[in-house]
Amino acid sequence: MSVIRWLLARVILLVDFLFKPSKPKLSSEKQQALDSATKDISLYQYAACPFCVKVRWAARRQGLNIETRDAKRNKNFAEELEAGGGKLKVPCLRIEKDGQSTWMYESSDIISYLQEQYA
Repeated sequence: MSVIRWLLARVILLVDFLFKPSKPKLSSEKQQALDSATKDISLYQYAACPFCVKVRWAARRQGLNIETRDAKRNKNFAEELEAGGGKLKVPCLRIEKDGQSTWMYESSDIISYLQEQYA
């Protein structure tokens, strides 16, 4: 089973590398406004998780530069995710607003949120 999981992870990483969508061509002012608006959100993810790839691609298509935190390779990020969000599950979007953190799971919900907030 571990060999199959390792192989699938490599396939997902290769597909991510080969077919990653291009960023939209935005004016520098628009890009700066998006970067400023997204400075308080971060995506807890695993590099080879297909649902995380789905969220990263959606954010890239919108031109959003969201901080990604690999909870598989970084123990501190995994602990933050479990302590703050309540479970070690990815993808998870952490939204900081008015000193409070909101943790959003489920790739489809995250993508919908990003499209509504930053369209």
